[in-house]
Amino acid sequence: MPNYVAAIDQGTTSTRCILFDHAGGIVALAQKEHQQIYPKPGWVEHDPLEVWERTQSVIRGALDQAGVEAAQVAAVGVTNQRETTVVWERASGRPIYNAIVWQDTRTDAICADLAKDGGQDRFRLTTGLPLATYFSGPKIKWILDHVPGAREQATRGDLLFGNMDTWVIWNLTGAHVTDVTNASRTLLMDLNTLDWDDEILNLLGIPRAMLPQIRSSSEVYGNARGALGGAPVCGDLGDQQAALFGQTCYSPGEAKNTYGTGCFMLLNTGHRPVPSKSGLLTTLGYKIGDQPAVYALEGSIAIAGALVQWLRDNLGLIEKSSDVEALARSVEDNGGIYFVPAFSGLFAPYWRSDARGVIVGMTRYVNKGHIARAALEATAFQTREVLDAMEADSGVRLTALKVDGGMVFNELLMQFQADLLDVPVIRPKVAETTALGAAYAAGLAVGFWKNFDELRANWGRDKEWQPRMDAETRNAMYAHWKKAVTRTFDWI
Repeated sequence: MPNYVAAIDQGTTSTRCILFDHAGGIVALAQKEHQQIYPKPGWVEHDPLEVWERTQSVIRGALDQAGVEAAQVAAVGVTNQRETTVVWERASGRPIYNAIVWQDTRTDAICADLAKDGGQDRFRLTTGLPLATYFSGPKIKWILDHVPGAREQATRGDLLFGNMDTWVIWNLTGAHVTDVTNASRTLLMDLNTLDWDDEILNLLGIPRAMLPQIRSSSEVYGNARGALGGAPVCGDLGDQQAALFGQTCYSPGEAKNTYGTGCFMLLNTGHRPVPSKSGLLTTLGYKIGDQPAVYALEGSIAIAGALVQWLRDNLGLIEKSSDVEALARSVEDNGGIYFVPAFSGLFAPYWRSDARGVIVGMTRYVNKGHIARAALEATAFQTREVLDAMEADSGVRLTALKVDGGMVFNELLMQFQADLLDVPVIRPKVAETTALGAAYAAGLAVGFWKNFDELRANWGRDKEWQPRMDAETRNAMYAHWKKAVTRTFDWI
């Protein structure tokens, strides 16, 4: 009997394959980075063929590391950087352009043009999303408009579109599918029907024939080829929804925050979409087989861990990302500076594509330690803004925050986050909750796990940070942050 579930986690900066056992423990982990391509300011691309090559490599690496054969893998789940857009030829499998990454802002003019009739919230009632460069639909339109011959190919039915989940599953199995969570990030799916919206497709000039079939997050899509040959591929969730699922947030009112390249807070709102009046996204949380879909409110922050990478790669302030905590601890506080990393504009709750990054409050007293500290604090401040919006929309006061992602091992950041939110911050024993969520969805589809109770029993607390900052200090710092944010507006 197969003993493991494999999760392929295709992220913004790297791809990983993790093998999990029945207790949700990590048996093996292989990871490889891929190139970040910046052709112009505000443009971000990936090479889809490089990503697929890395995916195959980490699958082999995880199996070899554990000494596991494909026959011992009960199921395969896929999770992915959402909104990142690939268009490829149906016959050859060759991408006609690099993948346009979720952070990319080149579709600003397309979004502005669409907003002339009905404003930024023109499609929000249908899709739960504002018009923004973040989402896949405008990216598809840009590719069809700018790659010679692409629109004619698409009209003939010769091109396929997918977010990275679709690209990986298509290469793994030959099936052209996506799940409800990824489809809900395209700006093309109706939240209520869980189908592509023909009116929006017509407005954007996107042929329905190039779009994948929308399926649940937990069902068999096909059997894997290659190193995982024969294993059913049967879980698919966008990375943030996968983390919600892996954190076992299965009841309305339960929330998690993932600290990765960006930062994403999701709140389970149950079986109905909750409209946001505070700049949040109404999105799909997950859908298990033929059970009713579960919805979520999401606050999306474009730049979190990416800011630490920027300190490392662009400024050379640190040699490796983990060094940022020691550098930040070399000073007592932020020295009066605030760093708003609006490199790709501002996401929730502002949705300002005209914003650009600023450091404010600079004096000659400030050193690189203060910059490192302000960079970490930026993630916590942005999370506070999202939480305030979430509480306003849902009417639910959060009593604790479950956290995951690479940055949750930064003790300084986690303590500051608890201080700023004035609630406990809780890290689970398995911090790889994105991959775990994809594994859980896949395992449920084939009976490897029976039900949610089994999954909840796997969740364990690793560490908890209690707030210890006084209210006066917290409020003063937050007021300075809000003032700093206003300085980013109207730059473009």
